[in-house]
Amino acid sequence: MKIDDRDFIRLSEYMHENYGINLSKKRTLVESRLTNPIAVAGFDNFHDYIEDALSDKSGVKIDKLITLLTTNYTYFMREDVHYKYMTNVALPEWTSRIKDFDLRIWSAGCSSGEEAYTTAMVLDDYFGYNKNKWDSTILATDISPKVLALAKAGVYPAEHLEKLPDNWARKYFKKTPDGSCEVSDALKKEVVFREFNLMGSFQKFRRKFHIIFCRNVMIYFDTQTKAQLAKKFHDSLEAGGYLFIGMSETLSGIFNGFEQIAPAIYKKSAGKGIIG
Repeated sequence: MKIDDRDFIRLSEYMHENYGINLSKKRTLVESRLTNPIAVAGFDNFHDYIEDALSDKSGVKIDKLITLLTTNYTYFMREDVHYKYMTNVALPEWTSRIKDFDLRIWSAGCSSGEEAYTTAMVLDDYFGYNKNKWDSTILATDISPKVLALAKAGVYPAEHLEKLPDNWARKYFKKTPDGSCEVSDALKKEVVFREFNLMGSFQKFRRKFHIIFCRNVMIYFDTQTKAQLAKKFHDSLEAGGYLFIGMSETLSGIFNGFEQIAPAIYKKSAGKGIIG
């Protein structure tokens, strides 16, 4: 099934204007991701499907469309070099500076939750017996209610756990009757999932973050939108805070407010003052 120019332009403009998602060079992805759902929904062409989705006042069909176009395959401990850097550098640095035991971490564009839960496991392992001293609940946000529902449920195919240490898999998961793996209740309490559009206002955040993960999200944005988002993240971080992006992404030539520490790891220049 092929999408004609008019419908592709209409869909691309809608996604960019409302969500910052750039589909201009993703025509093949649009066709491959939507062809089967269009047939399942009872349509035989892109035009009627798009018309139906964009005219749905409830927003349910738009949410489904966004999920289809943006969700990538993910798994636990993806791009694990970031978690190693977090354990060896970022956490020791911040835990020595924070005075009120309030560590603030945001998983932005969290998809089905693997990144946020992995971060929660890293924190639990890092703090050990001192974990109860810290308020380290992770904020995890995504634009899609559908993937957030999956994240909250915390049930995953066993293959998503293949990169986890065996002791973590045993400690933080329980087997379900169908062979899937469910996140433990204790770990679920360490993550708060919320619906959030990264193109919206960040002013709702009461305090700034120490660490932000936004990995493999900006691949959907054009250069201008990436720069705007990077500026928002910069403003939302404490001085000395870290931003982790996807290994295939870069802020080089896009936004110069960060110091690049390592591939896909950026740091906001440290300033003076009390660290909360």
